[in-house]
Amino acid sequence: MSISATTPDKAISRALSAWLTFLFAAACGLVAANLYYGQPLAGPISADLGFTPAATGLIVTLTQIGYGLGLLLIVPLGDLTENRRLVLMLIAVSAVALIGAALSSTPTAFLVASLSIGLSSVAVQVLVPFAANMAPDATRGQVVGNVMSGLLCGIMLARPFASFVAEASSWHVVYYITAALMLVLAVVLRINLPVRVPKTKLRYGELLASMGHLALTSRVLQRRALYQAGMFGAFSLFWTTTPLLLASPAFGLTQNGIALFALAGAAGAVASPIAGRLADRGMTKIASTLAMLLGMAAFLISHFAVDGSLTALLLLTAAAILLDFGVTTNLVCGAIYALTPEHRSRLNGLFMATFFAGGALGSALGGWAYATGGWTMTVWIGFCFPALAFLLFLTEGRGE
Repeated sequence: MSISATTPDKAISRALSAWLTFLFAAACGLVAANLYYGQPLAGPISADLGFTPAATGLIVTLTQIGYGLGLLLIVPLGDLTENRRLVLMLIAVSAVALIGAALSSTPTAFLVASLSIGLSSVAVQVLVPFAANMAPDATRGQVVGNVMSGLLCGIMLARPFASFVAEASSWHVVYYITAALMLVLAVVLRINLPVRVPKTKLRYGELLASMGHLALTSRVLQRRALYQAGMFGAFSLFWTTTPLLLASPAFGLTQNGIALFALAGAAGAVASPIAGRLADRGMTKIASTLAMLLGMAAFLISHFAVDGSLTALLLLTAAAILLDFGVTTNLVCGAIYALTPEHRSRLNGLFMATFFAGGALGSALGGWAYATGGWTMTVWIGFCFPALAFLLFLTEGRGE
């Protein structure tokens, strides 16, 4: 399927079939997963390549840094360059970077590959506004919700997939398999994605400068990004520290047991299409209220899950599902994609960069809290993230 480069977005929206929506969702999930394979594999990679204990954290950090840079420097190009070509180039770079990671024999080589994986994984954040641009106004929330469901499933399933494959073979195989998936994905997208040329005529420098103006003047962007920063900070804190708790003597779960727990938590991704329908019906504020309350409730439940019993494990599982449901709902109801079409990629880059920073803060505070004050301190710091977001949400004026 191909659509002329001069075809307006309204005409392109007619081509957004159920199959293409599924393809967007699957592509987002497969690409987003690339960011998270290194987390459960950090130990084996560090031992195999000779990382020092202090440098092991760079395996994850370099990927995150690359992704953050890509959000600010590459994603805005979605408002300037032909979208399909940009997506295919980024996925091709992902495939090369993943092969580079698999072939690495030194820490430096692996860290360069990790940085490149992070940079190229921002293809996800070109695909999401691409889908939003193609969707009719009446169902844009539903389409974005379905696409986000795929993205979040990819994030949640990446860790257990990497754990299972590495335990059955080696960490190298994880990267070989995912590189092959990227190559197949590139071919499928090349055949199926339409051509979309943005109408923006700015130069690249002007494009980046305009992002500063958008960040300072768009109240919707500012608020929704901060709400989601709080929610994603809670999400990152929970998923950084829960494996530590589950591996502790109280629970004593193996790597495979922790992977199965992560699979259960992925059930929260079903919130995406539900949240999308609520957004299409103008129920964004109700959905956001529910999302933040679920985030707080998840940590209150987690507070009682410390003794290693079956009841404690079930409480943690329920908390994981509630938290993921809340984070997903708040993300889909972000309202960013309802703003001006010519700015969508830049708005998306700013939105994602802000809440990604919240996630990085949550991960950092989670590790410190667990080491300093154990699970109790971790839970209460985690509770503060959605609680602060909710307090900010309560100050929102009726016209905002």
